[in-house]
Amino acid sequence: MQPLEKRTQALASDVQAAMERLRLSEKRAQLAKLDDELAVPEIWHNPTHAQDISKQAASLRMQIEPWDVLHAQLADIAELIELGDASMQAEFETQLDALESEFAARKKELLFNGKYDDHNAILRITAGVGGTDAQDWAEMCERMYLRWAEKAGMETKLVERSTGEEAGIKTSVIEVVGPYAYGKLRSEHGVHRLVRLSPFNSDNLRQTSFALVEVLPQIDAPDEVQLEEKDLKIDVYRAGGHGGQSVNTTDSAVRVTHLPTNIVVAIQNERSQLQNKETALKILRSKLAQLQIEQHAESLSELKAGESANWGSQIRNYVLHPYTLVKDTRTKYEDNDAKSVLDGKLDEFMVAYLEQP
Repeated sequence: MQPLEKRTQALASDVQAAMERLRLSEKRAQLAKLDDELAVPEIWHNPTHAQDISKQAASLRMQIEPWDVLHAQLADIAELIELGDASMQAEFETQLDALESEFAARKKELLFNGKYDDHNAILRITAGVGGTDAQDWAEMCERMYLRWAEKAGMETKLVERSTGEEAGIKTSVIEVVGPYAYGKLRSEHGVHRLVRLSPFNSDNLRQTSFALVEVLPQIDAPDEVQLEEKDLKIDVYRAGGHGGQSVNTTDSAVRVTHLPTNIVVAIQNERSQLQNKETALKILRSKLAQLQIEQHAESLSELKAGESANWGSQIRNYVLHPYTLVKDTRTKYEDNDAKSVLDGKLDEFMVAYLEQP
């Protein structure tokens, strides 16, 4: 057997094994089911539900199609090599090099082996104590993740945002849609600490600020995390804001409390009470899914109150003075180019987290 044939067969075997580990046949069946649902015109009578189904289908398609293309290209080149055209040898080698590089890049997806790693993500950023400095740091974190998502080809949607009085934000909730969004972002779940010369202090003193980043798997399908009505307390109140049509004139804001765990989700950004309720329930399901992961609980009934993401020890330090360094406290991975990290260069931190024993 010629060397090119051996390389092609070895790569085809590796690709096939990776596709099996990624359960792509199961995902194809899920996608076919979702496409059948979307083909029924009546589904669009509930636009919110239809959009959720459409997002699930798009996410699955983005996970499946690159592997199917790679598999098909390998089959094509294997057939051409078998025909044995010696004049095409150099071209075959170039094509095979490209396919091997493509597989090496895609192989990272095998790191995403958590229950919800293939889901979209909900990112919630909260400013810690420290007034304007902390709120400014929370906004820097928001920008960092938005830039990362843009570079990674992810779509983002602002769900809820509360701005600070002078600068920055108090909280921000962002929906991140793309292949393995939760699997990539779960490394960011925890407290992020910033050390810098404060731009808000007249004496220009060194300031330490904290921001809490919560990363939740987005649960679009209600049957993935089933909520009992008896466990929910739903309150409706008047939305706050800066004015505008329909703002502060109707009781459209919704607060949902999950009584067993005391988790509270409040949403007021959507136009209607129904939309706010659906968004709040989606985020509640996501919070409960994340809590199950943290507490290693088999079911919701096993969850304990008050043990979600907290203000314990920080997971990452961002030092801008007297030197520049970003260091992860769990993996010990570090980068001296803090500016690039704050501009969205996070992939190395994410891979280091996924690869740790």
